[in-house]
Amino acid sequence: MDPVTLTTDRLLLRTVGPHDTDAVYAAVQDPDIQRWTTIPSPYLPEHAEGFTTQLVPDGWANGSMFTFGVFLPEGEELVGMLALTRRSLGVSEVGFWADKAHRGNGYITEATITASRWAFTHMSVDRVEWRAEVGNTASWTAAERAGFTMEGTLRSAINNKGVRRDCWVASLLPSDVGLPSSAPYLPAPDTPSHSAT
Repeated sequence: MDPVTLTTDRLLLRTVGPHDTDAVYAAVQDPDIQRWTTIPSPYLPEHAEGFTTQLVPDGWANGSMFTFGVFLPEGEELVGMLALTRRSLGVSEVGFWADKAHRGNGYITEATITASRWAFTHMSVDRVEWRAEVGNTASWTAAERAGFTMEGTLRSAINNKGVRRDCWVASLLPSDVGLPSSAPYLPAPDTPSHSAT
């Protein structure tokens, strides 16, 4: 599909291209982004170029990953990056990072809510998952403020630079933001955690 642009009162979410390569490269030099995400480290200029010229447009074209640069309203100052990756029928996973100079302003939370609502209303997504390595409290804070519900810890569920790590998993459903699901949802009844059979 063709890339879409989303807006909020404070932000412009748009695809990134070759003209954004330098800004992406500069932002990702931050050691925290390289530590807590699965991007290459060290992050080289050719990684940024491959991201903006191939990975992002290919993801939009084949419907596998919808990447938004998070910008201030003028659309030139990059404050972060957010992607929704299709994982299975009706399920997408959100991933994001924030430029160090723009952390603490709630931009990533705002972008996550906006992109999730778009996925619910335009992409037949009924579950947006958030995953992060255990200990990444900054990412969890953004997800929690966006309305995600923590579901637990998955053992050895992330491979970060060749090392298997445990990760937290949380979800956001359409009903969490007052929207209908595209498919009926039947929650499990409350049951004892250790029932005898």
